Amino acid sequence: MITKLARIRNIGIIAHIDAGKTTTTERILFYTGFLHKMGEVHDGNTFTDWMEQERERGITITAATVACHWHDNQINIIDTPGHVDFTAEVERSLRVLDGAVGIFCGVGGVEPQSETVWHQAERYHVPRLAYINKLDRLGADFDRVIAMIHERLTNKAIPINIPIGKEDNFEGIIDLVTMKVWRFDPLTQGVQTHLEAIPEAYLESAKLYHEELLEAVAEYDDELMTCYLEGEAIPVEVLKRAIRKGTVRNQFVPVLCGSSLKNKGVQLLLDAICDYLPSPLDIGATQGFKPETHEPVELPCDPKAPLVALAFKVQIDKYVGKLVYIRVYSGMLKKGASFVNQSSGKKERVARILQMMSNRKNDLDFLHAGDIGAIVGPKALVTGDTITSGDINVLLSKMQFPDTVISIAIEPKTKADQDILKESLARLEEEDPTFNVRVDKETGQTLISGMGELHLDIIIDRLRREFNVHANVGAPQVSYKETISKHVACEEVFQRDMNGKVNYASVKIQLSPVSLANLPEGQKNIFVNKITDDVIPSIYWKAIEESAFNALNDGPLINSNVERVKVELVGGSFDPVNSSEMAFHIATALAVNKALREAEAVIMEPIMLLTVLTPEDFVGDIIGDINSKRGKVDVFRRHSEFQQEIVAEAPLSELFGYATRIRSLSQGRAVYTLEFKKYEITPANVQANILKRIRGY
Repeated sequence: MITKLARIRNIGIIAHIDAGKTTTTERILFYTGFLHKMGEVHDGNTFTDWMEQERERGITITAATVACHWHDNQINIIDTPGHVDFTAEVERSLRVLDGAVGIFCGVGGVEPQSETVWHQAERYHVPRLAYINKLDRLGADFDRVIAMIHERLTNKAIPINIPIGKEDNFEGIIDLVTMKVWRFDPLTQGVQTHLEAIPEAYLESAKLYHEELLEAVAEYDDELMTCYLEGEAIPVEVLKRAIRKGTVRNQFVPVLCGSSLKNKGVQLLLDAICDYLPSPLDIGATQGFKPETHEPVELPCDPKAPLVALAFKVQIDKYVGKLVYIRVYSGMLKKGASFVNQSSGKKERVARILQMMSNRKNDLDFLHAGDIGAIVGPKALVTGDTITSGDINVLLSKMQFPDTVISIAIEPKTKADQDILKESLARLEEEDPTFNVRVDKETGQTLISGMGELHLDIIIDRLRREFNVHANVGAPQVSYKETISKHVACEEVFQRDMNGKVNYASVKIQLSPVSLANLPEGQKNIFVNKITDDVIPSIYWKAIEESAFNALNDGPLINSNVERVKVELVGGSFDPVNSSEMAFHIATALAVNKALREAEAVIMEPIMLLTVLTPEDFVGDIIGDINSKRGKVDVFRRHSEFQQEIVAEAPLSELFGYATRIRSLSQGRAVYTLEFKKYEITPANVQANILKRIRGY
């Protein structure tokens, strides 16, 4: 079993949109023998892009898992989306992976979403390889992309192979580990490869790169260091061992190159995945924590240990129903077995265990430590839940997802569609943690919120195709939030006869604004209990805390979520006979609502990170336009020989229709990306306009 675990690689393919993730995955599946014919993104027939919308639009929307084999190693791959609207798919994939391949376009280099996914991987301490793709394209420049990686991502990235030629003359690859040239036979789609000596014209350059590689990894292996210092020949296996050590420790990033579309370099990438990225055993014990005390708990990667696994994705499948993707960190989960959901305390049973191959399924009898698979049967399991055999009481850290920033109103076209729409939206909300559904208290409208216009467009398309629901939708609108600007204290007494029984509760709370930096990671608000058991018995504390947080879901200005608030329970009283959880629940809600009205609430708006790539001629007009939209330019730098890069922060409300605007400013030659950055308090005049529009005065 240990030998088998050592041969597993759980990896993700991460990159900016159009860097070649899906094309590279398709080649990996072809060369490993999983596919007998390669599909193409532009033809809409790739294996991992299985959704109709993916094939029509030529983009990846949902992360697809697939397993293949290379030199006795099992590679479990998750091909992730590159579009920022589907960043949740990248986030939850990286949470459960042991390694990742970051793909960079040989022309575009480090693009905006490349930086985002790289930093997501960094947050989860995922070891990476970098693969510079599309070196056959006009304008491709290997050295420039390396310089961009060093400048914007990491200086630990060092080439382990380099290209021979570039653009139309890209012929092959020099492997700096073996100091051999790889050439790929176009007649066999690159299946046949030829190893040759390095041509004289490239020998000097290859030696310099080889020397740089040795210097970078010498510290990770004593034998290599000795050979290097004494000027002795370094065995290939020793060099590979040093590269692996540095990569697994997250202190070194091997850089490879190729052209996946032209079938050059993917076999070398496969070798590097197996040689340098970690197995579950290399990652070692996973750290969980005890729910009550938050004490750390070490979970060994051992199939014989108690079961601990994380549910990282929910998918509604039209054939089998609810699929829950899990990563097993410790122990073993068998088909038919029961487990305990540590997040909710519920016990459920596994009806089927599946190995997912994109949208195909293979039945399995069990999953053991290090495995990723899907289970059928659990009804209450959701993204982020920890499951165990019940022998151990432990939680794994959850994933943090960005806030939704854009909403649209939706209503059924006919009475018959009403119930189906409600049920379909609930299922989509369960699948996607960055998709929210709520009913506006004032208007009664159903509002759906997501990460961007494309995200909501896909949701509406799925409603029509998958659920056969026809709906009318409104125009996109910004999702605003509220916060408070003043410290207030408030006391509320609830005393009422209900069903012939007196109910009594009294609470005194304080509300104060808190900065985002002072909030624990992943939390929107804080609750602090400053009372003792003799003031209000501890059996009511949980009800008070829950009620306080629930009351913050409806702000006094526009009925939106209130965030960045500290709620302190500072006093109160109880009646030994007539107090109840319900009474404290109501008293707390009344107190918080009253305090919010007095705390001078203000509106917060989503601020987007806007990145524009433009020819130099249009820079002045674009910066002027950004400034006119209440934007603030943070970075202005050269992106390539012909393009400048402008990175700015701007309110989302000012950016509707920006695609048309940027086309007219640049004669159609500039491109841009938008990514959510933060919520920020709106200026007073903007807030007045928002209130006028929403309240109708």
